[in-house]
Amino acid sequence: MTESTRRAELFGGAGSGPRFTGPTTGDERRMLVDVLKAQRATLRLKCSGLGPELALRSVAPSTLSLLGLVRHLADVERRWFRRVLAGQDAPPLFSSAADPDEDFHGASENPTGVAAAWEAWRTEVAFAERFVTEAPDLDVEGDDSWRGRVSLRWVLIHMIEEYARHNGHADLLRERIDGAIGL
Repeated sequence: MTESTRRAELFGGAGSGPRFTGPTTGDERRMLVDVLKAQRATLRLKCSGLGPELALRSVAPSTLSLLGLVRHLADVERRWFRRVLAGQDAPPLFSSAADPDEDFHGASENPTGVAAAWEAWRTEVAFAERFVTEAPDLDVEGDDSWRGRVSLRWVLIHMIEEYARHNGHADLLRERIDGAIGL
């Protein structure tokens, strides 16, 4: 990296094209959905082209890995959209009350587990996207044991925050794996 090159311009993984092109004015739902979509695409991009190395940890003894982030975010999507907003009986896929951090420390290099994590994440994202599209407005509400009554508006904002935070982790993890950096 030269001094005149910005880190944000260097990530060249598959799908690194423009992710942040949504509207900056206008319809609230469209803006929120586009920002969340860009954050989801960033996670996919940070993990692109990797297989078993997705389970590599950032710094010993940390259990944080890109695969752990995929598993964690699948559970987060599932919780907010299926359980809280849609009211479905949808327990977490990768963690439990007995082991709340299993989504992270249970991530292993097994190719079947890697594929299952991606399939779960894609399924939960697809459900969430359908739910948001079909919701009559952003005032749709659900009950959450942590936050109480929450609106779809709040869940979208929270999901943007959740992805943004974990995409910061993904930056560091991916750089450690193969040196890839950037937005």
